Amino acid sequence: MEQILDAAEDLIADIGYPDLTTNQVAARAGMSPGSLYQFFRNKDEILDGLVTRYTDGRLGFWAERLAAVTPDIPLETLVDGLVDESVAFKTRSPAYWSLLYGSATGDRLATASARLHDAIAAQVAALLRRRSPGLDQQRALLMGTMAVAMVKAVMPLASAAEPARAADLVAELKRALTAYLRNPPRTP
Repeated sequence: MEQILDAAEDLIADIGYPDLTTNQVAARAGMSPGSLYQFFRNKDEILDGLVTRYTDGRLGFWAERLAAVTPDIPLETLVDGLVDESVAFKTRSPAYWSLLYGSATGDRLATASARLHDAIAAQVAALLRRRSPGLDQQRALLMGTMAVAMVKAVMPLASAAEPARAADLVAELKRALTAYLRNPPRTP
């Protein structure tokens, strides 16, 4: 199954989801279409498999990563590491971004992505409260949501830009996030 999903991911990055066929996926995976159909009946089921892979994998990654952050880590270091990981994931998984921002996948990926981003925002909120114990939980969740939204907004810009411009956009994202998260208001 992983081999099929890997092949589908590569093809989606190359040609996009609308032009994807199960025969292409089978060929890229080095198997017959009949073997592929034992795991996935059609390309929509392959998409569902990719959605599960992305959401489960990213949720687990961020939960582990954010839970390990301690208050003594400088904010700049924290933001640099988290943004760099988002950029690295974009580079490793271009199909995710193609699917996320493409309209041909319908609402399935958008819904799964929204759940993933909400969960990451909640994890960022928990991290912010560990760093600033007086921070109100609702304010922390709002700040986590904004931080995730900033990253999500900049990724398509950076991926479409020339390398030097992409680096500038990522550096600006880091500056904006650091400034935004630097001094959260405390609960009176």
